[in-house]
Amino acid sequence: MHYQQLLESLRKAFPQPVSDPVHDGYVVFSILRALDQVDALKSQTPILGQPTEPDYDAARAARVAGEGLQLEAVIPELVSYLQGMFIWGHPRSQINVVPNPSIASVIGVLLPLLYNPNLCSDESGRRFSEAEVRATAMAAELVGYDPRQSGGVFTFGGTGGLLYGTKIGLEKALPGTARNGLKESAVILASQQSHYSCLNVANWLGIGQENVICVPTHLDNSVQLPALEAAARDALASGKKIAAIVATMGSTDAFGVDNLRAIDTLRRRLAEEFALPYLPHLHADAVIGWAWSVFDDYDFLQNPLGFRGRTVRALAAVQHDIGHLPLADSIGIDFHKTGYTPYISSLVLFRDAKEFDLIARQRETMPYLYQSGNHHPGMYTLETSRGAAGPMAALANMLLFGKEGYRALLGHAVEMAEVLREQIESHPNLTVLNGENYGPVTLFRAYPDGVDTFAVKAQERGDPAYRQQVLAHNEYNRRIFERVHAEALAGAGVVISLTDCYRHTDFGDPIVALKSYVLSPFTDENRMQSIVTHVVAARKAVDEGVKGAR
Repeated sequence: MHYQQLLESLRKAFPQPVSDPVHDGYVVFSILRALDQVDALKSQTPILGQPTEPDYDAARAARVAGEGLQLEAVIPELVSYLQGMFIWGHPRSQINVVPNPSIASVIGVLLPLLYNPNLCSDESGRRFSEAEVRATAMAAELVGYDPRQSGGVFTFGGTGGLLYGTKIGLEKALPGTARNGLKESAVILASQQSHYSCLNVANWLGIGQENVICVPTHLDNSVQLPALEAAARDALASGKKIAAIVATMGSTDAFGVDNLRAIDTLRRRLAEEFALPYLPHLHADAVIGWAWSVFDDYDFLQNPLGFRGRTVRALAAVQHDIGHLPLADSIGIDFHKTGYTPYISSLVLFRDAKEFDLIARQRETMPYLYQSGNHHPGMYTLETSRGAAGPMAALANMLLFGKEGYRALLGHAVEMAEVLREQIESHPNLTVLNGENYGPVTLFRAYPDGVDTFAVKAQERGDPAYRQQVLAHNEYNRRIFERVHAEALAGAGVVISLTDCYRHTDFGDPIVALKSYVLSPFTDENRMQSIVTHVVAARKAVDEGVKGAR
């Protein structure tokens, strides 16, 4: 076949560049056909289709065929990869911190995918670049920044946001690093409950993982300020520079929130005392907690949305600390977490947009770009290629929900978490571990008969004589999780998570915890009760297995 004949058929595989109602209908029909096949995989279970384990051997054996398939044959091939996928929005699915995307955010992703803008510059992004600026300004105002002075870019995840914050902080502490390399030692200060991305960033920036100083935390998983001050003093006294102080504003496991106001006061006092020529950069890792900014102007006393008393208390407790986000120099925001958009939709905000100049490249190093247009973030972004799906999804949901919609979604999630905690606390063999944190996540442990669940937490944390029991209880909870997880994969039961280290004991051992993360708007009180029911049933099966083994 002559290539022109093949090309003519291949042209039908693309959306047409000019209006063609017949072919446009074919594009829409093809998408609907895929969605119909996905819908056929749905049932009452929290997974799509049948439980299917990935076959990596077969995947590694795959090769490109000589001739391609028809689109109608490709669609079922693609849909087959959804077999066994968890449905995050299912009311029985409460695993980690993954939301179900809204319809608007899915459309926000689809539209730029069809026309493939690059946000490197508005010469290739056009009005999608404007959408990024708009979404950034809306988010900036929401968290308390002045949109006229602040700026930001959408990047590849929360790690990307932290990378930007630390990179600019490094340039403040050690000017010229971008051009000359790292000539002196620098540190990152963070809490022991901070995200491991601190280690990733230290690795990729050449700071070194050993220079990430993880400071102990209180039982509410917030950083211990005296310990943070001591660590900062030690670093400065030894001649090291502070690349960044990372405040965790909603930790991944327990939803711990640091005292951002006190951290800001501390860094300013130390900068003055040590006569530093720079103010240590303060990055708020608020990839989860940012969304609670919608409650900054909520009247908790009047409570117009009618949340329960425990819920109001929980929401107000988080907002008290989240309300200090404007004190941070930079903020990491994940819309694909508590913003209900698809992956990836991550924004890093800077209170002062001029700080991007610290990492900007010279125009002459990029002679093939920026020949037209007025907005060129590619001159300072790590990425040259940046799609518009993230900002469009974020913009879609901010328009769709507004503050009231987000308040209802987050309030419901917290209310359901509070319901679960009440049910756990009413069971003699279960206990909540993060009772002093007030987000949508509940960490809890199950214990064998005879364990005092009121006293056991303090014993596990601080009594060296209890160390073997801690390890035994860790294994006990892992086995319970395995049974609950196996039921979920079989299409029954509930989908919850396990964390291998909610936090360490005083003598250094990890504490394993079962984990429920509520984000689905479809969750109700009966579903929360089913978590306890399935965990208790799994506990009974584990106990009977132990007895049988004896």
